[in-house]
Amino acid sequence: LNRRFTEMHCMSGHSNFVSCVCIIPPSDLYPRGLIATGGNDHNICIFTVDNPAPLYVLKGHKNTVCSLSSGKFGTLLSGSWDTTAKVWLSDRCMMTLQGHTAAIWAVKILPEQGLMLTGSADKTIKLWKAGRCERTFTGHEDCVRGLAILSETEFLSCANDASVRRWQISGECLQVYYGHTNYIYSISVFPQCKDFVTTGEDRSLRIWKQGECAQTIRLPAQSVWCCCVLDNGDIVVGASDGIIRVFTESLERTASAEEIQAFENELSQASIDPKTGDLGDINADDLPGREHLKEPGTRDGQTRLIKDNGKVEAYQWSVSEGRWIKIGDVVGSSGATQQTSGKVLFEGKEYDYVFTIDVNESGPSYKLPYNITDDPWLTAYNFLQKNDLNPMFLDQVAKFIMDNTKGQTLLSTSAQFSDPFTGAGRYVPGSSSGSSSIPAADPFTGAGRYVPGSASNAVAPVGGADPYTGMGAYQSAAAKVENIYFPKKDAVTFDQANPTQILGKLKELNGSATEEHKLTEDDLIILEKLLSVTCNTSSETPTAQQLQTLWRAVNWPEDIVFPALDILRLSVRHPTVNENFCSEKDHVQFIVLLLKFLNPKGKQANQLLALRALCNCFVSQAGQKLMMEQRDEIMTQAIEMKSSNNKNIHIALATLTLNYAVCLHKVNNIEGKAQCLSVISTVMEVVQDLEAIFRLLVALGTLISDDTNAVQLAKSLGVDSQIKKYASVSEPAKVKECCRFVLNLL
Repeated sequence: LNRRFTEMHCMSGHSNFVSCVCIIPPSDLYPRGLIATGGNDHNICIFTVDNPAPLYVLKGHKNTVCSLSSGKFGTLLSGSWDTTAKVWLSDRCMMTLQGHTAAIWAVKILPEQGLMLTGSADKTIKLWKAGRCERTFTGHEDCVRGLAILSETEFLSCANDASVRRWQISGECLQVYYGHTNYIYSISVFPQCKDFVTTGEDRSLRIWKQGECAQTIRLPAQSVWCCCVLDNGDIVVGASDGIIRVFTESLERTASAEEIQAFENELSQASIDPKTGDLGDINADDLPGREHLKEPGTRDGQTRLIKDNGKVEAYQWSVSEGRWIKIGDVVGSSGATQQTSGKVLFEGKEYDYVFTIDVNESGPSYKLPYNITDDPWLTAYNFLQKNDLNPMFLDQVAKFIMDNTKGQTLLSTSAQFSDPFTGAGRYVPGSSSGSSSIPAADPFTGAGRYVPGSASNAVAPVGGADPYTGMGAYQSAAAKVENIYFPKKDAVTFDQANPTQILGKLKELNGSATEEHKLTEDDLIILEKLLSVTCNTSSETPTAQQLQTLWRAVNWPEDIVFPALDILRLSVRHPTVNENFCSEKDHVQFIVLLLKFLNPKGKQANQLLALRALCNCFVSQAGQKLMMEQRDEIMTQAIEMKSSNNKNIHIALATLTLNYAVCLHKVNNIEGKAQCLSVISTVMEVVQDLEAIFRLLVALGTLISDDTNAVQLAKSLGVDSQIKKYASVSEPAKVKECCRFVLNLL
């Protein structure tokens, strides 16, 4: 036997069925590459080529992992029934892509860095850039099952609606291909061209050339789960009978005559159920006899049904051999009426059974149609999907079907061939939860207080010049420029203040405030005192009364609150105030208040001062701890400010990102760094102001300093190509210099 494939290893690491496999390309560390597998146990196992036990296991998904795709620089993208996709780098989860409302059955990393695709049972496909959803593709009428990349700008998708679609990344659907008569599970592209192959629930593998179905190969199994095209153009398919078959155009690789005969025999003995619609509508009385096979077929893969001694047989035409090959017996196609066949009608179709299922006593009852040729698990799954019922009922419904149709099944429903996408795994809530506790960072030192008359916008100048404000005689030395930019050790704050102006505005607006918001003369004196205590290097500390008055003022209506927010921004730098607002007791309402102002439709002055206040929270340990605990909420809300057209808001947003980078550099939290990198990459796209760009570059440099994982992640997001243009900026010189230092790391 000339099979060319021999089993090298049997790898095991999952506690239940494996639903997807993917190759991670060779790297310096693993010159032979790695193998990733996703399972019903919610885990992903990573194997080396020569060890049957996993190298490591990736945990984090809360349900079956059913799709994997590998990218450059060691990144891995996974899709799960838990409706999320995750991006992994070596053994860590970098980001979670959230947005789909049902299982994600297909994922692909695109050739252009940072772009990823996900296809879901919610019938949509989403394009993600740097971890954010850029676009949603709609058009499929049922669950999306597979994706394949054609080029940097085009891709294909296949779905349960029995169609294949060709899309442009920009969102346009270029073409729809029809041919399959049932769910399409898998799609794969031929190397160096746009031809492709598909497999599905209609027992077939179809080969598409120049947009047409050029060949149909029938298989002796109902479900052809997966296909892939090898580099030599051979096609490999895996089917529900547990057999992998390889098809080739090459004469020297063709199987022996015995093997081909065995395959044909197996095919001819298969029983085809007419109700799947694979062969069109059949009326046995009108079918011709065996003599019909004397006429040659007109195209490859054409099917013809004949009646022989009361039995219906299906044949397919083979052009290469010039003969009809039997592909199975058609069962149960007596052409009988409902009365004589005992069939039940439901929604215009005939079924062997239509069960009535009550999910709970008070609720409605649901109709579940079922044929004995159906897979009970798949039927149960589709029933729950269609009626929007909890997937936890899957086992119960499938068992109900089997108990009520005992001895009536034609298909083997043994668990070992259950649907890898919708198999009989039960979801166990609370089985895994990601820990998000972050150790408190070291307190910053040297967060100098504001000194009137100094316009410095940052901490003490380094090397006689401050890169943030350009103070001091800043010369770019002809000698080797030293990296004074990153990793940045301390938070950057907004210190400029004009107490007289702020108080003047507060009094003016207080005059127009409604009675419930009006401050008394005493209140205004208290706030003046607070400003003076927090803006001058006095030894006094702010009092509880001052802070209560400030809290009343910052809860003013949106159109007049900004001077009060400015007082908050300045006073939160004082350790006492920082401790008061950021401590365990009050911090929730404090953050809720500031995030309320980061509404894209809100007033720009409030947006700006809220961002600056968040930046200034980082001066003390209580503030840092709070900012790190609430990082996800704050970053998600702050990124919305990128669409503002105000450069000061952009600078404040960049500074907030920089202060997070400073904290993350200390605690080395890779998930946090991933979120921060994603924000930098997203904001870089829209910001024009060079001061904001400079601060984003310092943030980027600080995040990736001394961390190879972060460097790899930045590369896979394509950050290097995003920032290249700033390496040639002439003024200010700090932008160019900082950019070059970052590029050296990448």
